[in-house]
Amino acid sequence: MSRHKFEGNGENAPQNKPHLHFPDLSVKTDQFGFGLEAEFLLIDLLDSRPLWYRDVSFKQLNGILESISFEDLPGDYTFLEVEAPHTKKMPFVVEGYHIPNENFEMVDMRPKGVEIRTPVCSNLEDCMFTYKKLYLRMQEALSASGLRAAAISHHPTEFLFDGPMNKRRYDFWLWAKEVMTTYGPDINVSVPTYLLENFSLQDFEQKINFYAPALAAISLGSPFFKNKVWKEEQNSHGKSYRTYKRSTIAPAIEYHPDEANRFEFKIFEMSPYLEDFENYFLLFLTLVLSEKLNGRADKNERIYKMGEVAVKGLQSEDIKKRIEEVIEEAYQVLPKFNFSVKSLKRVQNIVASNKTLADELVEIYRNSNSIPETLKFTSELRESLT
Repeated sequence: MSRHKFEGNGENAPQNKPHLHFPDLSVKTDQFGFGLEAEFLLIDLLDSRPLWYRDVSFKQLNGILESISFEDLPGDYTFLEVEAPHTKKMPFVVEGYHIPNENFEMVDMRPKGVEIRTPVCSNLEDCMFTYKKLYLRMQEALSASGLRAAAISHHPTEFLFDGPMNKRRYDFWLWAKEVMTTYGPDINVSVPTYLLENFSLQDFEQKINFYAPALAAISLGSPFFKNKVWKEEQNSHGKSYRTYKRSTIAPAIEYHPDEANRFEFKIFEMSPYLEDFENYFLLFLTLVLSEKLNGRADKNERIYKMGEVAVKGLQSEDIKKRIEEVIEEAYQVLPKFNFSVKSLKRVQNIVASNKTLADELVEIYRNSNSIPETLKFTSELRESLT
């Protein structure tokens, strides 16, 4: 299979190197691999107000992250990359807008937040265990400096950013500025070669185009824009300004055949619930492993549907049917590969109740009339609900 490029690179500008690389294999791989990248907004520890690049510096945040131990946690850390202005290989990075010098070398950053990058793990259990431990250690280190990390996918008060040109292509530069207010996870899955013997990338893209909006719908959790509820009406509200912003530009997936058949899925949103990330892996694995999911769509249909889902969520036409189809198939396919499906009960509850994280956050906001109080809720890791 030849290397294939989709239309962008997630939250980062398209030519930025990914923070997490899987092994560069010229031989076949016979195992799964898992890696999670998760971006966080920063908030003030005392009053939970949202912070941005005006409030914190790269030097301050990088010093905090470099102090966190991680060597005792499972996983292969050799594939993590160091991206300037960082100098230490570690499962944490400061996320933000890179500032170049006169030679176009990145020497500083205007932070938008921080990111956890798990190592490459050979099983999903180790990946989730390591993510949890890295999260708790990061929060402890941030708290000692008066900060917390909040799991929300769009900055609730900031929406415009400008900075000196830091990309040689104009469109890449525009995108780098756009994502200064967005936060999201990347779900990385490496698949054994034997499972891809009859793999068609074109057909898989069409499958992703059809089901991605439905998978996104169960994760939507950034319902605030310009310090208020986005698209609020008497009995409704918008579910995700992040997904709305990204729907026309950002990719749903990237495939890296030279990195142990790594798939990188980008449509989910951040969550304070640990179980949600496990389900993101399981749902995406179902798309990869299932031969019975027959839905297909082109890129234009995905773009339109993602925009609709961002506003209507699970009320979007045909979305419940699509996600229920994936869940049903997950229960059939995943146990064959020894994946536990217990946590999928949470997804079923979300679909049955029509209540996503966005709805939960809006409810907290309406009861408290406070964005900070809502962000405080997202700054605690919440365990299994099933």
